[in-house]
Amino acid sequence: MPNFSRRHPRIPWSRRQLLQAGALSLGGSAIAAGLWQRRPSVAAPHIPDIEVSKESLERNGFDPLQIVRDFDYGTVYYENGRRIREFRVEADSTVIQLNRAIDYVSWNLNGRVPGPTLRVTEGDRVRVIFHNADGHSHTLHFHGTHPEEMDGVNPVRHGKTQVYEFDAQPYGIHLYHCHIAPVTRHVEKGLYGLFIVDPPGGRPPADELVLVMGGYDLDNDKHNELYVFNGIPNVFRDRPIPIVQNQLVRLYVLNMIEFDPAVTFHIHANFFRVYRTGRSLTPDEETDVITMGTAERHILEFAYPFTGKYMFHPHQDHIAELGCMGFFDVLSEESWQKAN
Repeated sequence: MPNFSRRHPRIPWSRRQLLQAGALSLGGSAIAAGLWQRRPSVAAPHIPDIEVSKESLERNGFDPLQIVRDFDYGTVYYENGRRIREFRVEADSTVIQLNRAIDYVSWNLNGRVPGPTLRVTEGDRVRVIFHNADGHSHTLHFHGTHPEEMDGVNPVRHGKTQVYEFDAQPYGIHLYHCHIAPVTRHVEKGLYGLFIVDPPGGRPPADELVLVMGGYDLDNDKHNELYVFNGIPNVFRDRPIPIVQNQLVRLYVLNMIEFDPAVTFHIHANFFRVYRTGRSLTPDEETDVITMGTAERHILEFAYPFTGKYMFHPHQDHIAELGCMGFFDVLSEESWQKAN
């Protein structure tokens, strides 16, 4: 079975490897991997290098602040004139450091919680090569529209590979997660991620960010003891997300907190425009707090007119106080230019 590389997750497999994994034979030539649809030219501030977090970042193998602006567009192939967007995703178990006192055995995808943010355009053919390196059976179930055989509910056992292939539709913000019972356990352990399907014409330029809310049940009592944005408690409290004053921010927010029926998301000192499930090009409403059930997700757009550090968090204060709280660090354009 081919080895998956976490350090280089987009290196394409050979034709022979794909056939061994059960994929459809390739009929066309591959073109360069990477960001075929790059984000428009916007001011994305440099991520600060925080000494205090280096040990935990190196141990965990992923940086929640990098996840904020990390979109995986896969590897592009053309087969019989059709554009194929291919992704490789591997499930495994790794220990992550949640804080100085707590280590946690996560079940994760490509070595991170949440899994990679997969991004395509409506109408693309999506091919996801899923390998299960973990000792437990897992799957990938994608939200959206696809045939029954691609629904990701049949177990993929240890050492096995499953190819999921379908057309990307409809446009909007979707998600994917493991669907092995008990699903709450597999999701709570970290087996989930965002799946963004862009409209054919795209959206206006913006600084695009990803925040995924999750919870950790540390003692298996079906109650979360810690809550997180992008996998680690309080990471954006200690390392605020830098954005630029007066610049449009497009936030993709997903609630994957199990065991709590619903949570809210709130930003301080501002309002945001809501595009529910990303299924519209015009906002549904404007507010400063929105309620989300598990697996609910939205696009939130806003710009800060003043510099400073502004809090964001669920308005269930106990959830915020148990790790699901952070800050936007709004920089003036002058400060951003000096830093970059």
